[in-house]
Amino acid sequence: MLKVRPYTFWFVTGSQHLYGEETLNEVANNSKEVVAGLNKKGNLPFEVEFKEVLTTSPDIHRLMQKANADENCAGVITWMHTFSPAKIWIAGLKALQKPLLHLHTQFNRDIPWESIDMDFMNLNQAAHGDREYGFIGTRMDVSRKVVVGHWESKDVTSKISDWMKTAAAVAESDNIRVARFGDNMRNVAVTDGDKVEAQIKFGWTVDYYGIGDLVEEMDQVTDEELDALYKEYQELYELPAEASEPGPIRDSILYQGKIELGLKSFLKKGNYTAFTTNFEDLHGMKQLPGLAAQRLMAEGYGFAGEGDWRTAALLRFMKIISDNKGTSFMEDYTYHLEPGNEMILGSHMLEICPTVSATKPKIVVNPLGIGGKEDPARLVFDGRGGDAVNASLVEMGGRYRLVINEVKAEQPKIETPNLPVAKVLWKPEPSLSEATEAWIYAGGAHHTVFSFDVTTEQLYDFANMAKIECVVIDEDTKLRQFRNELKWNEAVYR
Repeated sequence: MLKVRPYTFWFVTGSQHLYGEETLNEVANNSKEVVAGLNKKGNLPFEVEFKEVLTTSPDIHRLMQKANADENCAGVITWMHTFSPAKIWIAGLKALQKPLLHLHTQFNRDIPWESIDMDFMNLNQAAHGDREYGFIGTRMDVSRKVVVGHWESKDVTSKISDWMKTAAAVAESDNIRVARFGDNMRNVAVTDGDKVEAQIKFGWTVDYYGIGDLVEEMDQVTDEELDALYKEYQELYELPAEASEPGPIRDSILYQGKIELGLKSFLKKGNYTAFTTNFEDLHGMKQLPGLAAQRLMAEGYGFAGEGDWRTAALLRFMKIISDNKGTSFMEDYTYHLEPGNEMILGSHMLEICPTVSATKPKIVVNPLGIGGKEDPARLVFDGRGGDAVNASLVEMGGRYRLVINEVKAEQPKIETPNLPVAKVLWKPEPSLSEATEAWIYAGGAHHTVFSFDVTTEQLYDFANMAKIECVVIDEDTKLRQFRNELKWNEAVYR
């Protein structure tokens, strides 16, 4: 389900006519070799396409307009091989609406000490040519990514690759469509928000549907479809022994299958890539979607509970970046406050994505204790360990703030036989108390997107592309400085 357009990234090189045609031809040949090398050895997720060497303002402006109009172009990579007077870039940079990466590199890695002469110096001027170009980007407040180093370096290609994934997700944002089944949970502040502003800022479409619209689709599910899906459950998961015979346990699992098939059909018909549910609005349904929501997340759909459409859209966005690996809807649920071993247990009532699982998921049927409906089937598993991020996108009165906390997850070592939900354990950086204090000062929500595969840098790049505030809580966070940063940001982003 998680398919994105086969995007390309345009590579353009800056120069000027001062050096003559012979030099410009060599600049073009070097640029083509750089692009060929990036495509062949860079392990990039998308193809880089060399366009041309640009030397005049009209040519630059024309190319940037073409980039804007090309649906397959997800971003532009620029490099000043020689000196390129920055005034010629003003009109083009003003026009560009696609993500921009400034690659500060040079064709040769090493200085040819024995043979270096002025011809070599005139050709290889990126060291100061890119600084001239960098100045105008800063003067114009152009949102861009700067990557420095030799183009064959793994560190450089890794940074380009990560940026590409974020830029592609930004390009896909116009295709993020959230179906809300019911409104957000009554009286909850952080899950509410301005859906029009979200569409203006991010391209996300958010539509409301009554739960009856979903029930109608569920009623179209056939027994044959349910039987086939149940066999898939048997192959992928551990099922309770009671499910081997007809009865309430098997019926509960089959009902989740009916929800899954109905949801999937509904979302496909409307081209929706994310959805929300709300335990306060289940009229006509026997259960809150649990297993169904988890399985659709595992296919790449965005999801959040209690009508939290913004987190559902963010999850879909981050699943695009991560290629649907190791990324889930999450909630900070409860704390372990043992001195020296403080950690957070993350979970939700039912819906954690199995892409973060370390163990084979089990299907269980237990009371939910909320919502007043029948016992729903859900997947239970332990999350894996490793470095991860927890991200929250919140509205701050006409503007957005992206809050990121870097964490170290640990695979649970102690069994929790009476807890019938999937769970993830992590220690937030720099400590539970400092991270949580910073999170609360920043207004971070209790619903988040948790990911092992999306990095802080990629999310920071997203915020830069969208021109929204981003604050990071990591091992270097100092609370006094962090609180001052929030105050400064109030002035900058209002």
